[in-house]
Amino acid sequence: MTGRFDVSIDARGIARLTVAHDAKLNTLNPALLDEAIAALRDLATRPGLRAAVLTGEGERAFIGGADIGAMAALESPAEAEAFIRRIHGICTAIRDLPVPVIARINGWCLGAGLEVAAACDMRIAVRDAKFGMPEVRVGIPSVVEAALLPGLIGWGRTRRLLLLAETISAADALNWGLLEEVAHRERIDARIEAWVTNLLSAGPEAIRAQKALIRQWEDRPISEAIAAGITAFAASWKTDEPKRMMGAFRAEQKARKRKP
Repeated sequence: MTGRFDVSIDARGIARLTVAHDAKLNTLNPALLDEAIAALRDLATRPGLRAAVLTGEGERAFIGGADIGAMAALESPAEAEAFIRRIHGICTAIRDLPVPVIARINGWCLGAGLEVAAACDMRIAVRDAKFGMPEVRVGIPSVVEAALLPGLIGWGRTRRLLLLAETISAADALNWGLLEEVAHRERIDARIEAWVTNLLSAGPEAIRAQKALIRQWEDRPISEAIAAGITAFAASWKTDEPKRMMGAFRAEQKARKRKP
């Protein structure tokens, strides 16, 4: 059994994405990775999409890493490259979604699972979640989207996580900057819904433009990042969203002032 990648979209345009392989701690094997990449690429074409929430099946793990059995069966550098390109592929597909992706981390988040979480735009975890990059303990380096970690937690903590292969708690992950929030298990969905409500209250084109701009900021020197922001700001007026939403905001302000 290779697991599956479940996708559902509600009437508001919020996608729920689930790595469904609980029997194996939602570990990622080639078939599951291929299914997820194809589903995410298709999702990116949906015009009414507003946001996505990614999680793992069950309560034990978000993603417990890449499938060790699949990696142990690799016979050559070429096969190893093909496998790791799939891990990079799911992370890229998440980063390429034009809307924010929230990682709902419901348990173990290890190796490739942490790379997937880092590829998401925001991360919230249950209080008993655990995080680690244990690859060096099985003879391989942490690679691909592990390169995002220094921007989240700094170089020193990245070195500690990758070289010492330590497992850290959700509290430590929050303190380090790896997470935006930690919640009790029974409250995590309510907190995610609060985030979703904020996203839905914003202009959908503005949110898409903001995510795209943040991606550019990650990859460019500061002067180019600022210039890209000027271009993005001007491009906002290609639609009626700024005038329409600013007009509604000003009307709301005036109505509040008129109230006794």
